[in-house]
Amino acid sequence: MSLENRLTRLFGIRHPLVQAGMAGGATTPRLVAAVSEAGGLGTLGAGYLQPRAIREAVQEVRILTRAPFAVNLFVPEAFEEPVSREAADALLAPYRGELSIDEPEVSSYAPDFEEQLAVVIEERVPVFSFTFGVPSDERLAALREAGVVTCGTATTVREAAELERRGVDSVCAQGYEAGGHRGTFTGDALEAMVGTFALVPQVADSMETPVIAAGGVMDGRGLAAALALGADGAQMGTAFLTSAESGAHPAYKRALLAATDEDTTVTRAFSGKPARGLRNRFTREMAPHEAGLPDYPVQNAYTRDLRAAAASRGDPDLMSLWAGQASGMSRELPAAEIVERTVEQALRARGGPREG
Repeated sequence: MSLENRLTRLFGIRHPLVQAGMAGGATTPRLVAAVSEAGGLGTLGAGYLQPRAIREAVQEVRILTRAPFAVNLFVPEAFEEPVSREAADALLAPYRGELSIDEPEVSSYAPDFEEQLAVVIEERVPVFSFTFGVPSDERLAALREAGVVTCGTATTVREAAELERRGVDSVCAQGYEAGGHRGTFTGDALEAMVGTFALVPQVADSMETPVIAAGGVMDGRGLAAALALGADGAQMGTAFLTSAESGAHPAYKRALLAATDEDTTVTRAFSGKPARGLRNRFTREMAPHEAGLPDYPVQNAYTRDLRAAAASRGDPDLMSLWAGQASGMSRELPAAEIVERTVEQALRARGGPREG
């Protein structure tokens, strides 16, 4: 028995399993290549990388594997730039004082998306996944011309329909349980908190485009459930954060391994955009101020130095510890073994033999 289907054929992979493109350093070329070599789709989370760094990482992945892989970017969205940094800096000043760092100069809020995307097209990356919106029709056409398969993130049926209408090749249906930033691009993210079990079958029933289920999937039972719900595959992020190849900070990994199902929250504290992560001192203390925080990517740029300094000290209380609601199932395993165990368990759950 095989899990081969239209998604595996679309991506050119053996198993309908995608490693999420988690930005911020967790998705090292080693992790991406290990997942792809094991038959899944490894994804480089490149949202925060400068174009040159994306090119270098893509070339490193290609040294490590000939298998297909993906690059994930953040589609820019409209945001309101604050007239003054004064209020935001007043909230962050005590933490900077504690970490002995000065208020930083912020020359730009995020890397240039057009320049990032140009690298994806020039390098003819096998799969391009994206979140927070949809690239322009011109850019989607350029990706198609370069032979790049596309995958967009949707948190509602309405968003999935828009992705299909725009000709995106596959849709990642991101449930409420998922770790990291919400990919909502129509309406309020906090009003689009649909659970994976509710979202996936509704998206699958509404469209012809292949669907990938994301949110709460940590092992083969989750993959089998996603397929039973009508998805063509599943995306796993948190499950790979504690892998040997992950670039996640050791303190981050320890926090994940100690987590339970009750330890995550959705917060705007670190980036200005709702994101699910492990509760810590920063999320608790900033909770009363969230409504007044700057939009993403402004708040993300304002807290960048704080997060970096906390990481250098190994202080998880001031780090963004993005994680899904199933974090309590995290295990320390090589990435390839995570893929293999997931596929084997999914096959058993579906009544098939173990893979030899």
